[in-house]
Amino acid sequence: MTAAMRRLAAMLATVLALAVGLAPLAAIAVDDPSEMLSDPAQEARAEAIGAQLRCLVCQNESIEDSSAGLARDLRHVVREHVARGESNRQIMDWMVDRYGNFIRLKPPLTIGTVLLWLMPVLALLVGGVVAFLSFRRARGTGPAPLSDDERARLTDLTRPR
Repeated sequence: MTAAMRRLAAMLATVLALAVGLAPLAAIAVDDPSEMLSDPAQEARAEAIGAQLRCLVCQNESIEDSSAGLARDLRHVVREHVARGESNRQIMDWMVDRYGNFIRLKPPLTIGTVLLWLMPVLALLVGGVVAFLSFRRARGTGPAPLSDDERARLTDLTRPR
């Protein structure tokens, strides 16, 4: 084994060791014991509520799964509300009032969400109808027939000389 290959192998081993060694630290950031409630039942409720709330930074993770600072703050807020004895519904309503339905990972079915999902289909349908009517109208109206003067001039221009 050459010296260059040994150095490369040592660097790869170091990177791998760091990656494997630092992986548990990412999990510790989310499960910080100082964040957790002392009552296991309240903590379970807070985790269940947090699992339904979207991290506004990551946008595709719950606040329980995210290590973003805002997610940590929102976990803290949820735990404060749980500790005060508020119901799950009250906490979710407070979050929705503050951040809108976007905070929910699974927003409720409302007229707004239905329109959001149907808008592309409606746009395609409207575009198709407009295109169909335009082509139909264009096909039905050809060029206007030549007048007698235009026909005479055309004949004069196309006559061999």
